[in-house]
Amino acid sequence: MPAQFMNAKQTAEYLNMSMTWVYRDAPKLGLTPYKFGRGRSAKLQFKITDVRAWAQQQKLG
Repeated sequence: MPAQFMNAKQTAEYLNMSMTWVYRDAPKLGLTPYKFGRGRSAKLQFKITDVRAWAQQQKLG
């Protein structure tokens, strides 16, 4: 089964952005994370199709 999610590091690398940006700014700009786990061990992940669609929406002109 192909992967459906990217972790925060993979998302940052795919978008050529910092990890800080992924955690702090991406959700504010409409890139919705999924939270897996609870407390300090919780991991943010992003749906690959959502990341690609969001990136496509950022295209100018």
